[in-house]
Amino acid sequence: MEFRLLGTVCVDTLTGPLPLGPAKRRSLLAALLLRANTPVSMARLTDCLWDDSPPLHARTVIQGHVSRLRALLMSADAEAYGVELATLGDAYMLRAPETLLDSQRFEELLMLAREQRSPADTVLMLKEALSLWQGPALTGTYASAPLQAAAQALEESRLTTVEQLARAYAVLGEHHRAAAVLRAEVTAHPLRESLAAALMTALYRSGRQSEALDRFHRTRRLLADELGIDPGRELADAYAQILRGDPDPADTRDAGNPGAGVRTVAGGVVPAPTAHRDPGMRGGASPAPTLAEAPAAPSRSPRVPLPPQPGTVPHPTDLLPRAPRGFHGRSTELTALSRAAAGEAPICLVTGPAGVGKTALALHWARRSPAAFPDGRLYADLRGFSDTGEPTPLEVLREFLLALGVAPRRVPESVAGAAALFRSLTDRLSVLVVLDNVRDSAQVRQLLPGGADCVTLITSRHRLEGLIASDAAVPVPLDVLEPPDGTALLAGVLGEERVIAEPAAARRLAVLCGGLPLALRVTAARLAGRPQWTLADMADELADERSRLTYLAVEDTGVSAALRLTVQQLPPDAVHHFSRLGHHPGSHFDPYTAAALAGSYPGAAAAALERLAAAHLVTEAGPGRWILHDLVRLYARGLDPTAGPEALAGVLDHYIATALAAADTAEPGGEPCFMLPDGFHRPAAVRDFTDRAAAMDWLAAERDDLALAAAAARAAGLEDRAWRIILLQWPLVVWRARDGWAPMLEVALAAAVALRDPYAESRVRNLLGWVLSEEGRTAEAVALLEPSPGLARQTGDLLGEATALINLAIVQAEQGGLDVALEGCEQALELARKEPDAHTEMLALQHLARMQLTAGRPQDALDSARAAFELGPEHEEAARRVLLTTVSGEAQLALGAEDEGVRLLDLAAAEAERAGYDEGAARALEALLRVVAAPEYVRRYEEALRRLAGDG
Repeated sequence: MEFRLLGTVCVDTLTGPLPLGPAKRRSLLAALLLRANTPVSMARLTDCLWDDSPPLHARTVIQGHVSRLRALLMSADAEAYGVELATLGDAYMLRAPETLLDSQRFEELLMLAREQRSPADTVLMLKEALSLWQGPALTGTYASAPLQAAAQALEESRLTTVEQLARAYAVLGEHHRAAAVLRAEVTAHPLRESLAAALMTALYRSGRQSEALDRFHRTRRLLADELGIDPGRELADAYAQILRGDPDPADTRDAGNPGAGVRTVAGGVVPAPTAHRDPGMRGGASPAPTLAEAPAAPSRSPRVPLPPQPGTVPHPTDLLPRAPRGFHGRSTELTALSRAAAGEAPICLVTGPAGVGKTALALHWARRSPAAFPDGRLYADLRGFSDTGEPTPLEVLREFLLALGVAPRRVPESVAGAAALFRSLTDRLSVLVVLDNVRDSAQVRQLLPGGADCVTLITSRHRLEGLIASDAAVPVPLDVLEPPDGTALLAGVLGEERVIAEPAAARRLAVLCGGLPLALRVTAARLAGRPQWTLADMADELADERSRLTYLAVEDTGVSAALRLTVQQLPPDAVHHFSRLGHHPGSHFDPYTAAALAGSYPGAAAAALERLAAAHLVTEAGPGRWILHDLVRLYARGLDPTAGPEALAGVLDHYIATALAAADTAEPGGEPCFMLPDGFHRPAAVRDFTDRAAAMDWLAAERDDLALAAAAARAAGLEDRAWRIILLQWPLVVWRARDGWAPMLEVALAAAVALRDPYAESRVRNLLGWVLSEEGRTAEAVALLEPSPGLARQTGDLLGEATALINLAIVQAEQGGLDVALEGCEQALELARKEPDAHTEMLALQHLARMQLTAGRPQDALDSARAAFELGPEHEEAARRVLLTTVSGEAQLALGAEDEGVRLLDLAAAEAERAGYDEGAARALEALLRVVAAPEYVRRYEEALRRLAGDG
């Protein structure tokens, strides 16, 4: 376990960071850690969590955050590390060994650095100290005065350490390292004169006098423009010393030979020749022609024909196999190959999953223009993903050398000798070398030709990043075919007549085959052998997921066989994760989801996903977000079919835990379903959300997959998981109430009813009824909400009963029953105060204020809104703050205070727009337009309505 203040405030464990939730909880933890092992008073904590005016219930809020923080620490077995969050009267104390706190280790390393006699040891200690920093101190906390002061003090200590490190480098004569350390800090802190002076000295001692002087003048101008002052003594002295030449000049130890890398010639200085040429440039080469201008293979640079060399043949050789029939599309990839091949000694790397058509693309491109390679075209299948074994490098080189005319007795017997002869022979030739089905980079390095006019074309199911790094290979990734190209491939094999006769069925086949050329070819082969079958018959057969892979095989060719050869190259851990991914009910996954499916940790899952992505078994759709091809998913599921229930249970509980963390961060204090289901298994690690925006982004990104997970839970009889997964999305539901939530919530209600769980049914009815009322379906909302208070009362759920009364009051007011609605809201307010619960109390006051305003009681409405503001709302709760500000503005208008009313409404609209709360913006602007018909308000109101309608 490790507590971090030097960056984002967090608690790191062996399974990942604890999900601390909202900024206030991080601020509480930071306040306790800054005074670790010392009691921190409630007053001090209040100052750290709020500015001038904390809410009346500040103590209750702090107690709630302490309770949740204590539970998180207990879940991470904190006691085993000597960590305890203790209550001491009116104060709290976080007991923790100093070794667990990064800021304490930072100070300890600084002390050790000061005690070192060796400059080299000092450098090591200071570098280790600075390595503890992972960003600005106390990131993710509330910007209160005490925490800002603490963050500034920590940052000052860091900058001082950077300056000490630069001085230690200078003692060692490593002035270039000192300059590198200082440059980034000077950029970030341009007005800190001590940093600028140190950088000037380091630059000068590195032999870069002009840069040092330029730094002085830039800093001088900045000081004058920003602060209206001249450089201080330290900066001026450094400048004067450089002009006088006082600092020690650079020597060969720290700056190297100033003349290295150049050579003098008559009339000037030119770059010295280097040992390597830029692999991306070729002198005299023209830009690659487009497909419309020239054949796919590049026009090679003109060369004078050479007489036949000893041991070579005067006519070109061609080892290429025939290209597969029915090749279609791929114009983008063909153009990319042509452009890549126009470089100097180019290596083109065609990568993609099994069956995607890499070999077909390579051979099609290679055969399009034989004249582009006048000295021949060589081919070798390296069988990197085969059961038959790989050829040795010597076997491949021997075949190549014999094809180039080398007599059998002259072929060297060692790999190194054969590779050297091959490079020598091809040094002045123009040869295409196609290396098919490569397993890894090492398999091909000895098979690369030596000539600048040679092209090497490699295909692999792996990304071969090592070859990209070492030999500047140009990757040309290959993806599945779009439906039009897929149907064209079918037509190329079957004949256009059958495809034209059933265009819809042909497109459906292309979709069922997932655009995978291998699957399409197998399907076409099966249809060709069954002339009595229609394409629709074949599509109906493939529609059954349980047998689809079986039907996508003919003799020794098929999708399963191709995938099997890829999977057998993987380590066991990657195979295990891959097999569990097949049971994922959603469309995408991240390391946390993959870990939940596999029963592992996110770190192990991330490593496995990288392996699978390198083998093109999963596709990275974005940073930390992967997807599976449909056919690959079916294959993965079949690797371990009995693991389905365990994998599903793991991922469902992962979604519940993560959605709880997201809801807690987005709306701290709200508890839509705080009881975990029976048999709940907490994931090894839960994603941590630093702020409301991150939590809401996750809920929005995962909405579709959460719906799929809930559906899978119902299908598996796990109703208790289904309704929770749906209901925990309530912060996003409230934020985007008119975004089509009713069908999903109806699934949750069906699950709650099936469980005969009055608590769950009441909670779901509350949210669904509110959504229906927002959609204008008032009669349906009333029918849903009327039983809800009684259901909550059955289980003693006071907060659920209060929420039900509020939502029922909203629809009653819309139907004209304002008196009964006011009575319901006041009853809900009493229940919330009885619990007590500030969050629900604020909710009741917010709606009570709205109803009082509608009833012609603006002063009562203003008083209710003010009472709600005194309870909070927390800075994370932008929506509630916007709505309360709006009703306050409308109340002020009704009371005749037009200027104050307009100010409040304008404030509410601006905050709603900043937060992306379009409904709140529309409400505030609509109220504004009743009194101020300004064109700016009209424009903003129309924009908010357009966003709500989904028009951008």
